[in-house]
Amino acid sequence: ILFLSFWSLAEGGKLLVVPQDGSHWLSMSVVLEKLWERGHEIVAVIPDATLLMKRSQSFTIKTYPVPYTQEFLDSFYHSIGERSFYNPPLPEKIATILSDISEATGMFSSTCRHLLYNEELMKYLQDSKFDAIMIDPVLPCGPIIAEYLSLPSVYFMRGLPCSLDYKAAQCPSPFSYVPRTFMTSSDHMTFTERVKNLLVGFSDHLFCYLFYFKYENLASEFLHRDVTILELFSQASIWLMRYDFVFEYPRPIMPNMVYIGGINCEQKKPLSKEFEDIVNASGEHGIVVFSLGSMVSEIPMKKAMEIADALGSVPQTVLWRYTGKVPPNLPKNVKLVKWLPQNDLLAHPKTRAFITHGGSHGVYEGICNAVPMLLMPLFGDQMDNAKRVESRGAGLTLNILEMTSKDISTALKTIINDKKYKENIKRLSDLHLDRPIHPLDLAVHWVEFVMRHKGAPHLRPAAHDLNWIQYHSLDVIAFLLIVVLLSLFISLKCCLFCCRRCCCKKGRTRKPTKSKSH
Repeated sequence: ILFLSFWSLAEGGKLLVVPQDGSHWLSMSVVLEKLWERGHEIVAVIPDATLLMKRSQSFTIKTYPVPYTQEFLDSFYHSIGERSFYNPPLPEKIATILSDISEATGMFSSTCRHLLYNEELMKYLQDSKFDAIMIDPVLPCGPIIAEYLSLPSVYFMRGLPCSLDYKAAQCPSPFSYVPRTFMTSSDHMTFTERVKNLLVGFSDHLFCYLFYFKYENLASEFLHRDVTILELFSQASIWLMRYDFVFEYPRPIMPNMVYIGGINCEQKKPLSKEFEDIVNASGEHGIVVFSLGSMVSEIPMKKAMEIADALGSVPQTVLWRYTGKVPPNLPKNVKLVKWLPQNDLLAHPKTRAFITHGGSHGVYEGICNAVPMLLMPLFGDQMDNAKRVESRGAGLTLNILEMTSKDISTALKTIINDKKYKENIKRLSDLHLDRPIHPLDLAVHWVEFVMRHKGAPHLRPAAHDLNWIQYHSLDVIAFLLIVVLLSLFISLKCCLFCCRRCCCKKGRTRKPTKSKSH
């Protein structure tokens, strides 16, 4: 056993990891644990103040100081969730969004600067001779490090703002049937929706500039050359994307883009006695699982009372993950818990419905376990996720700002009692689970592939080497147009020349004869 352990370590590679905090870390950490079990040495670089990224017993964690405290970070994330329940006037809403973007980019770019200019840590990374780097690129500090260390990179992600992931991979994204982020449209768009989709697509450049210009300046400063964010992202060897076409709309993808949606769906584990007793006590009616994610710690009391009132209208026992003040009208069938084993509860045969904010982790767990969903999206891509579930007939969506107690009650009863929702989600689940390899094993394979072969240049399309004119063949079209016009011009001139010659000949042969006078 000792010999095999040393042998696996000798065969294993060395992987640098630059992750992203929050729910992004939950999926990536599963892959890292699997890679560690296979004998690879993992070194993850994280800030010393984080939301969910903690020290690991399996792999090495290297921390670096940041210009904010843990308390500030917790407050920042929780404020995002709390503001989702308020609906200010449009000018104030726009001002708040711009202020949030400015604050977030300022804080995170400052975090990146502290990492890049940490001489001791960067020297350690240089001397460690890694085989590859695994990155969550939504905040592009990882791509800058990959470029600086000249390491082949594996991107592990859900998506990037303004479709930058598909642009960087040179992947076609037709406006006619590929809805842009935050559009909340399906792939079957009306004329009006296609107009909006086109306008949103044209505004992507502005949004990307607002979100990434500080990183672009930092990258150019650190690498000592002018560089764009698109150029940095385009260096990815493999894109591991937490998508699946059962959930996503069909669209073109490139050879180095690998879909691993559902990677967070784990095998069902036995419930603890506390939760097993609650589920068993629910009787034939079963249970409803309710969670709005880790970023929502408290809901305004008025809204919480409306939700509680609606939950009391169904015969099912509702397990509600909630850490805020207890609503005074909390019904007897609702059990408040500070934490719940979400996947294990969804996998239980007595689970009748899942009330969720529409985060990708929860949605895929709902699909894996074939549980109809009632979606209450709050921010980010959650509105788009909710639209996808609803368009598949696997759930219903409510506007969390406008929904009433009656709306919640009606929607919840509908997805529980109308069999079509269970049938549709069961069909999606069967399609999703019918695959030749589990997404986790697929992700591990491609990370190891990049480590073994020092990248995947054979999957890189030649489109990366073309400029905009060449990519769209505008130079070829212009050349052919000139040839056609020149040919038409020459043909026209020849025709005119021939016509003149013919007319001149006829004029000479038909001269009038003078009559003789007597």
